[in-house]
Amino acid sequence: MTQLDTLLFGQRLRHLRRQRGLTLDGLGARVGKPAPFLSLVENGRREPRLSLIEDLAAALGVGVTDLLSAEAPSRRASLEITLQRAQDEPLYRQLGLPWLKPSASVPDNVLEHVVALFETLRLRSQSQPATPEAARRANVELRAEMRERANYFPDIEHAAGSALAAVGYGGSGAVAERMLTDLVAHFGFDLHRVQDLPLSARAVTDLRHRRIYIHQRNALPTRAARSVVLQTLGHFALGHTDPQSFGEFLRQQVEANYFAGAVLAPEGPAVALLARARAQRDLSVEDLKQVFYISYEMAAHRLTNLVTRHLDLGVHFLRADEDGVIWKAYENNGMPFPTDADGVIEGQRACRAWGTRRAFGSHDRFAEHAQYTETPAGEFWCVTQVEVERREAITVGSSAKEARWFRGHRTTNRAESRCPDGECCRRPPDGPASRWRGQAWPLARADGHILATFPAESFTGVDLSEVYDFLDRQTPPDPGH
Repeated sequence: MTQLDTLLFGQRLRHLRRQRGLTLDGLGARVGKPAPFLSLVENGRREPRLSLIEDLAAALGVGVTDLLSAEAPSRRASLEITLQRAQDEPLYRQLGLPWLKPSASVPDNVLEHVVALFETLRLRSQSQPATPEAARRANVELRAEMRERANYFPDIEHAAGSALAAVGYGGSGAVAERMLTDLVAHFGFDLHRVQDLPLSARAVTDLRHRRIYIHQRNALPTRAARSVVLQTLGHFALGHTDPQSFGEFLRQQVEANYFAGAVLAPEGPAVALLARARAQRDLSVEDLKQVFYISYEMAAHRLTNLVTRHLDLGVHFLRADEDGVIWKAYENNGMPFPTDADGVIEGQRACRAWGTRRAFGSHDRFAEHAQYTETPAGEFWCVTQVEVERREAITVGSSAKEARWFRGHRTTNRAESRCPDGECCRRPPDGPASRWRGQAWPLARADGHILATFPAESFTGVDLSEVYDFLDRQTPPDPGH
């Protein structure tokens, strides 16, 4: 017999007993069981043996299938079952309400209200993690944990190392393409490139047939494909299940990305490369990218994973678009990223004096742009690579004091940022502001309008400092002044 739904069985037993005008004592006399025992069965607190189910069916003059039907015998019975199950849920218990027994004195409409209200509460609790507010809170909490860990996850490093050992990785140099194919097979999958993968997905995994589908090479180059495949495998290597909240979803994404980086740039050889580079005062994201055949962004992530733990260097990481809107950020060195009142960085706009934004104006946008920036929190150094096709910039930096360990520390590029509180980006300088406030009407770009929310003036998503500077440059001198 399959697992018995004791609540449903009890309701059907009570319904049939009452239909036949039997008391618990009367039914107990027919099946040789005391009334208190049968009461427990009817309340779903005692699971009957198959022999008793057969005796009860015979005593009530019905077939066993009638007692074991999966349908509640009445709307009232369905409400009582739903209410009892609801009160057993942690979400209901968090309300601190006393147990509500659905006795005969409780009207049906009261049960309808209670059940409907709790169902609404459950749906709201399930949808809450997907709201922007909950997503932002989850992001802040995860970044704080990453900072506490120095962005280093030893369990994921171990999982990546074990996976590589299983396919014969020798412990030095880049991971060969053959080993990636072997890793897919090691986790029990086949890899298929297809033309019609959904645009919203980077990969789709068929768990039934153990297939991983990715885009064809014309849409997904080899270097990107390596990362996508390993991010997919990371979910299975780390034992991820369907996320139940946005926080869990976000954590899984971070962990899967970390796993991919730890496989493609294994900890042992990567740390050895970084240690040699530090000894020569030549730490570089570019070297990690070239040696391990990974993207600049993954190399930047990998550097932040390892240099604090193994070389005791504080760093910061930033990915932003050409408008300066921040998409990813991490720091453990005091870099003063802009935040909103909740501590959220993503969606804020990086200062236009930072290297992340000045790199777009560099004479050679394909070369790394190194820069020192004086900020209210101290002086910082950074190096930025512009991903021209994606129109995004990837930045890794340190305090000015520790810049000597990095390639590009001899740069003469310098800037001053007074963000977030001085006259700079959030608050346009008084001179241009007095000339142009009320006399300028910029039309915000849609992407900037969605994410960027400063300056806090009339034109949400527009950098008014840049607008006023532009207008100053375009305006001919006033001969009367």
